[in-house]
Amino acid sequence: MRKNTSISLLAVGHACVDIYQGAVAALIPYFVAERDYTYAVVSGVVLAATLLSSVAQPVFGALTDRWAMPWLLPVSTLLGGVGIALSGLSGSYGLTLLCVAVSGIGVAAYHPESARVARLAGGGSHSAMGWFSLGGNIGFASAPLMVSAVIGHGSLRWTPVLVLPALAGAALCVPVLRMLARPEPGTPAARVPKGADDVASFIRLSLAVVCRSVVFTGLSTFIALHAQQRPHGSATAGTVALFLLFLGGAVGSVLGGALANRYDRVRVCRWSYLLSVAAVTGVIHAPGPAMFLFVILTSVGLYVPFSLQVTLGQDYLPSRVGTASGVTLGLTVSVGGLASPLLGHLADATSLKTALTPLIAMPALSWLLFRALPEPAAPRPRAAVPAPDAAGPEPDAPVPESDAVVPEPDAAGPRSARRDA
Repeated sequence: MRKNTSISLLAVGHACVDIYQGAVAALIPYFVAERDYTYAVVSGVVLAATLLSSVAQPVFGALTDRWAMPWLLPVSTLLGGVGIALSGLSGSYGLTLLCVAVSGIGVAAYHPESARVARLAGGGSHSAMGWFSLGGNIGFASAPLMVSAVIGHGSLRWTPVLVLPALAGAALCVPVLRMLARPEPGTPAARVPKGADDVASFIRLSLAVVCRSVVFTGLSTFIALHAQQRPHGSATAGTVALFLLFLGGAVGSVLGGALANRYDRVRVCRWSYLLSVAAVTGVIHAPGPAMFLFVILTSVGLYVPFSLQVTLGQDYLPSRVGTASGVTLGLTVSVGGLASPLLGHLADATSLKTALTPLIAMPALSWLLFRALPEPAAPRPRAAVPAPDAAGPEPDAPVPESDAVVPEPDAAGPRSARRDA
């Protein structure tokens, strides 16, 4: 019950943070309508949200490999919300970019540490990570509805209201961190020994996630405008398309965890990306309402591998779990935003439909990269000891003999992990 409560609270907190990733895309049509931004200019807003985030993700991941920093969860949640809340208050393009970039840094700081805490709280379960990822997907899906409700009948000056989820998410982090800091007496915890890093497989995995990021970020940036420009399109059609793109991810995350309990993760990811090739083609070229069906299939196909790729990265780099989480959950996800300006320039020069067509190749490349990936061997649990304080030992502090067996790789820094009796 304690484990389920922790994962549930972490999932809701994850939703409160990822609202702000989805909010950037949801704000795009309003920036175009109120400020007359071109496709290329408005894609720069997405770039601002992702560029600094891309740089910051591996930095925060490396830091969490050395020190547990649970305080990052509430602080980064607030930072992500404040940036978006301020983004609509100034007509200055530069200040808008700055506010969105601040939000991106907050999101970047949240994900590596939250992945470490979630895997610790879930005992390494694929299903637990799937539920944790589900929270983020629900946050994504809620973003266009929340932005539409707050701004749709007013203007961008109402963006300060969007800080409310951040306040709730920061509050939810507190009981989880207290639970992990004070484990129940006599409660055993699974211990996973460190293994040899498979750097080559991790690099191939990262490239596959980059390709996934390009197609998902490209669609989330422009799918609302694509739906509006189709025959009989409207602003409502654009909101629905973006909502479905994010909502299907909720189904995909839970489904991915369930499938991984029956089949190996690499095989599940291969088939998901193969499905996504056909689905993305339908989103861009299918006529009429059929497009919405393909939007759902695309979202499911791209999100089934999402949490599985996080645990695969952690298992390929068992000595640097924070770095692996920062890359698979953060850096490679954010890198997709770097392609948005290129799509925007191509759309300005040709048409939006033409600019989106190259995205069909991205899941195909991910499928090819996964064909060369092995399934990591399942780690063998070792003797269990009571879980340590969530903050972890000081990096240079002596480790008592009773603590010689350390928690999961993501629960302590590499220095303490090497002190195995």
